[in-house]
Amino acid sequence: MDLEDAFRAQAAACGRLGSPMYADLLARVADALGAGGAEAEPFARVLAGHEDAPGPSGLALRLAGSVHRLVLERRAGALAAYYPSVGGTWEPEGGWAAFTALVADEPEAVREWLDRPPQTNEVGRSAALTAGLLELGRETALPVRLVEIGSSGGLNLLADRFRYVDDTGRGHGDEASPVRLEGAWTGPGPWTDPDATWPSVVERTGTDVMPVDVATTAGRLTLTAYVWPDQTDRHERLRGALELAAETPPTVRRQTAREVADGLSLVDGTVTVLWHSVMWQYLDRSEQDDVLARVEELGASATEGRSFAHLSLEPRRRTPEEDHQFWLVLRRWPGGEPRFLARSRGHGVPVDWPSGP
Repeated sequence: MDLEDAFRAQAAACGRLGSPMYADLLARVADALGAGGAEAEPFARVLAGHEDAPGPSGLALRLAGSVHRLVLERRAGALAAYYPSVGGTWEPEGGWAAFTALVADEPEAVREWLDRPPQTNEVGRSAALTAGLLELGRETALPVRLVEIGSSGGLNLLADRFRYVDDTGRGHGDEASPVRLEGAWTGPGPWTDPDATWPSVVERTGTDVMPVDVATTAGRLTLTAYVWPDQTDRHERLRGALELAAETPPTVRRQTAREVADGLSLVDGTVTVLWHSVMWQYLDRSEQDDVLARVEELGASATEGRSFAHLSLEPRRRTPEEDHQFWLVLRRWPGGEPRFLARSRGHGVPVDWPSGP
C-alpha cells in the first residue's frame, strides 16, 4: 500500500468511526499526495523516510497526532481556529489551507512524532474489558490480578472504577466516578445477571514499550493529542480518567509484550488476567507467536484455585468468511476454550453482546 492509499484508507476509517474532520482532512492529504508536484511537496518532505511504513503502523494517525499536539501546545498559529479540541470549528477549505501551511512552514516540528506509534489509551475500550471481567466472574469468584500489555498510560487498568450505563439506562460501577460511559453495553451480557458481582481487582500491572507517564504534563499531552479533535465524548472520558489517575497513579513498566509474558507467573487464590486492546497489530509475527506460546504454557499450569485468563479486544475474524470486527475474546484456564463474547467499536462504545451465534 503506497502513501496515498494508506491515507485514503485511514480517512475512510475515521469516517466510519465518527470523525468527519479527520475523514475530510486525511482524504485531502491523500489527494495532495496523488496529485504530485507542488501540491504534494510539503507532505512528501515531512513523510520522507516513511514511504514504506506498513498500513497497521498508522502513519496517517501519527501525522494527525503530531499536528494536533502542536495545536494543543498553541504552536500551530491559525490552525487552532479549526480544531474543536481547543474551541475551534472545523471548516474544510479554511482548515485545509491552515493545515497545509503548518506542514509547509514547520516540517521538523511536524516530523517529531512520526517515529512513535499512536497512543490513545482509549478509555472507551474499558467497556469491553470490564464486560469480560464480569463474564469471568460468572465462572470464578477469585480476586483479579490485571496484567496489561500495550498499556500506554495505564488508564484502562482503572476500568473497574469507571461508571457504565447500559442501553436500558441502568448504571453499573462507581456512581461518583468522573468517567461515565453512556450506552456502554447492549444485549444479554453479564451485566443483566442479577447475581453478577463487580470485579475485585487486587493487583494492577501495566507495561508498554513506550510508557506514558500520566502524572506529567507531557504524558497528558501525548494522550490528548491522539484523541481525534472533533470527538468531544472521547476527550471528556480521557479527562475523567486522568482525574482518577491523579488520585491512584497507575504504574506502567517499560517492557515488550514478549518480556511480560515470559516473566508472568500465577498466584494462588487469584485469577491472573492478561489483557490487551487494539495493540496486537503493532507486534511482529514472531513476538505474537511467542506471547501466545507462553499463554498456552501458563494455561496448562492453571488450576481452579490459581486460575489464568487471556482477555483481548482486537480486530479479528471470528470465521474466515467474516470481515474483521473488534471482538472481545476470553479464554480461561483450566479449560482454555476461546469464546467470542461481544463486538465492540474501534473506540470501545457500545459493546454489543450477541443474543445468539
